[in-house]
Amino acid sequence: MNRAHRLAVSGVLTAGLVAGGAATAFAAAPAPATATATATATATAHKTAAAKPAPKPTPKPVKAALTAQASAKSVKAWQEFRVSGKATGIKPGTTVTLQQQKGAKWTALPAKVTVNKNATYSMRVKLGVKGKNTLRVVGGGAVSAPFVVTVR
Repeated sequence: MNRAHRLAVSGVLTAGLVAGGAATAFAAAPAPATATATATATATAHKTAAAKPAPKPTPKPVKAALTAQASAKSVKAWQEFRVSGKATGIKPGTTVTLQQQKGAKWTALPAKVTVNKNATYSMRVKLGVKGKNTLRVVGGGAVSAPFVVTVR
């Protein structure tokens, strides 16, 4: 190589080193230290984001509720029928009781059953008071809508 050519190449290399380091001078890939630092910073950012999971929304408590229906709307005196329904927001094992309306008051009848793991219940009932009997089911802080069974 002649002397002029060597001086030109060394001048370019010197200008490149002064301007931005070996990477600029040789137009090669970034220096290993810079690449490692960038990779480490990126990995740290990903770990930080993964380490803090988004907070889960707190579930709203389900209001306790009971449904109730009779298997028959009309029965003979002392004829057995079933009262069944679904319990929402009530733990399995909770006792539900059948009540009968007498005037303005509700009286508990000797018909009780526990809510099963499927959140349902079913009880056998016999009524002897002839006429329209207004009934409801209570338990677990909930009250079902009243329903009527006529005893003839």
